[in-house]
Amino acid sequence: MELGRRVSTCVLLLLCATWSANGGNILVWYTEGSHWINIKPVLETLVDRGHDVTVLVPSVSMYMKSNEASRFRYESFNVSFSMEDMEIFFEDFFHFFMYEMKQMNYLQIYLRFMELVKNNLDISLQYLDGVVKSDVIMKNLKEGNFDLLLSDPIYPGSDLIAEMLNIPLVFTLRFSLGNNWERHCGQLPAPPSFVPAAMSKLTDKMNFSERLWNFLFYTMHDILLDKTFWNVLDNYYSEIKGTPTSACEMMSRADIWLMRTYWDFDFPRPFLPNFKFVGGIHCRPAKPLPEDMEEFVQSSGDDGIVVFTLGSLIRNITTEKANIIASGLAQIPQKVLWRYKGEKPKTLGANTRIYDWIPQNDLLGHPKTRAFITHGGTNGIYEAIYHGVPMVGIPMFADQPENMIHMNHRGAAVHVDFHSMKAEDLRDAVNTVINEKSYKENAMRLSSIHHDRPISPRDEAVFWIEFTMRNKGAKHLRVQAHELTWYQYHSLDVLGFLLAVVLLFIFLLVKICGFCVRWSCRRMGKTKKKAE
Repeated sequence: MELGRRVSTCVLLLLCATWSANGGNILVWYTEGSHWINIKPVLETLVDRGHDVTVLVPSVSMYMKSNEASRFRYESFNVSFSMEDMEIFFEDFFHFFMYEMKQMNYLQIYLRFMELVKNNLDISLQYLDGVVKSDVIMKNLKEGNFDLLLSDPIYPGSDLIAEMLNIPLVFTLRFSLGNNWERHCGQLPAPPSFVPAAMSKLTDKMNFSERLWNFLFYTMHDILLDKTFWNVLDNYYSEIKGTPTSACEMMSRADIWLMRTYWDFDFPRPFLPNFKFVGGIHCRPAKPLPEDMEEFVQSSGDDGIVVFTLGSLIRNITTEKANIIASGLAQIPQKVLWRYKGEKPKTLGANTRIYDWIPQNDLLGHPKTRAFITHGGTNGIYEAIYHGVPMVGIPMFADQPENMIHMNHRGAAVHVDFHSMKAEDLRDAVNTVINEKSYKENAMRLSSIHHDRPISPRDEAVFWIEFTMRNKGAKHLRVQAHELTWYQYHSLDVLGFLLAVVLLFIFLLVKICGFCVRWSCRRMGKTKKKAE
């Protein structure tokens, strides 16, 4: 018995040694907020599978902390702005979407939005300066012998570094503004007749006016990004490389695009071999709640609980709005767990308890959870889908209104307007998704679709990362469309040639007919003269 145990131990140690030896060396680009929350579980899985993971971390970050206990190795770099500067930008950003927009006309909204896009890019380039313009950091990266760079491209520059290090690049993203990056750079097909542009607030079922709006929406976003994003980034990349460089073309060289969405959430659309849809990679089974929280949840009886959070970035709302929300929640029979950091509302009901932080996933997976009140962030929506919980959306900015439209269309959610919301509106919305059985049934149907996959989204993401490392890239999955001009891609040169042939044929036909008519007339004239 003892001998068998020793043999088993030796075999396991040998397997572990082999596993580690075959592990890759992965560099991870810096990111922020929910993007970091989403990518972190993938990195933990990669470490569990024997890979070494090095994460680039800026000296100023709201979520990425190089001094926290972790199984990752952190490579810190300095940035030229402070945490206060970052908080001011985010406060400015949220205030615009939450309060300013409703008081502006379209021109004012456009100009203000352009200003915010420019400010965001300025911050992004300061991050990038901290890496590419640091001799120490670049020396460490070049000596790191990395096998792959993993990046959420919300912050630009990972494609530039991947080329400088001559290593494969894997992107992980939800979507870009107007689907510009994946459509324009990644060549992901997006027919405007049935693929709604990101943030257009449309579904895949469009009438003529909606298809017209969708077509114009794509065009406007492309123009906007060309003027405010690509031109600036092209100049920056050209300066670093010393030759004229297209940032979009560099982005197109990514080996794999891991899209953080799936057909339980998104509308069906064409995709390419190097695009993999892995929505819900951060989702996991629920864990037990803290003892005091479990006690409060159990006190709800048969009515159950409602989970309420406006996400990790919304840290405060006005006192008036907080009182409206608290009043609405006080009118429902369920107990409410509300993540909120502001001043305690005067209208807070006995059924509502406020927390600085809540274990959102674990609460959504609790059998007593009846509904989820959410701002509409992708991470929270996917956790609700994973556990089959109907939703009440209070979308505020970015992709949140778009996300809630997807859930409304699926019949798993209703949403209320943050600006015009009254206490009764919130109360009625919560009662609707809890008391009308169709919402729970649709949420469970989406959950079934989410789980009915040959491989979990996290394992699929890890597989394609490892696949790219094993094959030293995935260029064989890259379509030839990247080598075509825009007019070749749309076959405009072929159509032009065919049109020219048709016009030439018509021209020759007209000429021949004219010649025949004239010849016939002359013959008839000569015959007439002879007869006379």
